Amino acid sequence: MRVTFISNYINHHQIPFSNACYKLLGEDYHFIQTMPMEQERLNMGWSPEGEKLPYVCRLYEEEERCRRLIMESDVLLAGWSEREDLVQARLNAGKLTVRISERIYREGQWKALSPRGLRHKYREHTRYRNQPVYLLCAGAYVASDFHLIGAYPDKMFKWGYFPETRYYSEEELDEIKGDENRLTNIVWAGRFIPLKHPEYMLRLGEALNRKELQSWNRDRKIHIHMIGGGELEEELRKNCRTRGLEKMITFHGFKSPEETRDIMAKCHIAVFTSSHLEGWGAVVNEEMNSGCAVVANVQAGAVPYLIRQKENGMVYPDNDYNEMEKAVRYLLDRPMERKMMGRKAYWTIVNSWNGENGAKELLRMLEGLMEGRVEPPGEGPLSAAPVIRPGKMVEWMKKDSERRGIQWKVPESRF
Repeated sequence: MRVTFISNYINHHQIPFSNACYKLLGEDYHFIQTMPMEQERLNMGWSPEGEKLPYVCRLYEEEERCRRLIMESDVLLAGWSEREDLVQARLNAGKLTVRISERIYREGQWKALSPRGLRHKYREHTRYRNQPVYLLCAGAYVASDFHLIGAYPDKMFKWGYFPETRYYSEEELDEIKGDENRLTNIVWAGRFIPLKHPEYMLRLGEALNRKELQSWNRDRKIHIHMIGGGELEEELRKNCRTRGLEKMITFHGFKSPEETRDIMAKCHIAVFTSSHLEGWGAVVNEEMNSGCAVVANVQAGAVPYLIRQKENGMVYPDNDYNEMEKAVRYLLDRPMERKMMGRKAYWTIVNSWNGENGAKELLRMLEGLMEGRVEPPGEGPLSAAPVIRPGKMVEWMKKDSERRGIQWKVPESRF
């Protein structure tokens, strides 16, 4: 089976999956990169070395070869590439194609009412609803968006991004993280831009600093690690000084993916504050793989797929700072429960949401599709993607918690 993946450029969120596909398929796997990596990403510490991998083809250097791969492969995996013309040529030929997409209405599903937008979506998606075209939903709200336009009926499956998976023994994680009864490390990672709400961490630091002064455990210290940079950095650093938080918060700047993971591994709690504009959020994968108990905004695409409330992390409603702070205090107040969530978060990534398992499940499903069978797994990557409206996700997750016998509500903490 020959499989070709077309996307804008390969990066560290896709390389583990592609490496796994190459290991399974050998020279029958190709990744077509349609453009060089942007300078902004390079400035953030991303590496362009991926384009040198043996299965990567650069459209802007060898277009004829890439065109042949797109048309002659048994399956095309079509991500975002700005070369829809190449994908449409294959779709019009009626050949098996699997699209990979984040949300198309992340700014609001009211945009589905636009006649012009609907015509555009019809040309790219809806008119192929009865053709051998399937959708991998890179985020928990993708299925709802495409359901609005009548595309991919019963042909939408869970998907995401798969950063490098690190493997630790429980003893190694304990040694790396150290004694959290003396020092609890909290990490936040991402670009300092409005949609990611890095300012929440200063509010959190100020609140915990006040609480710490009157703490029932005066020996406990808390430190917040901020990894990243961007347009809000200068303002955040200034506010940090103004609020007297320099000793409590460290700004690390942009780090390479490897350096970022090293910092995460030392932390006990991770906070992910991105809004509904975050399509996926691979930082969540990385934090969970680092054994952190993650507190995350439910509206980010990765969160409902990866986190189960109070089992392997905690979620809070969209942009609700108070609920976020309450969840962090809950974890600070219950170190054993926090440790358990961190361990289960680690196993969620190691056992299911990783590049090797994603590749194995995808190739298994593709073999079935080529024979006219659709056999998704019961959970994890490639399982059926439920259609849940953004405003109903918390309610849906609460019911799921009840089915598992876990109380959703976060009680007030002593801390």
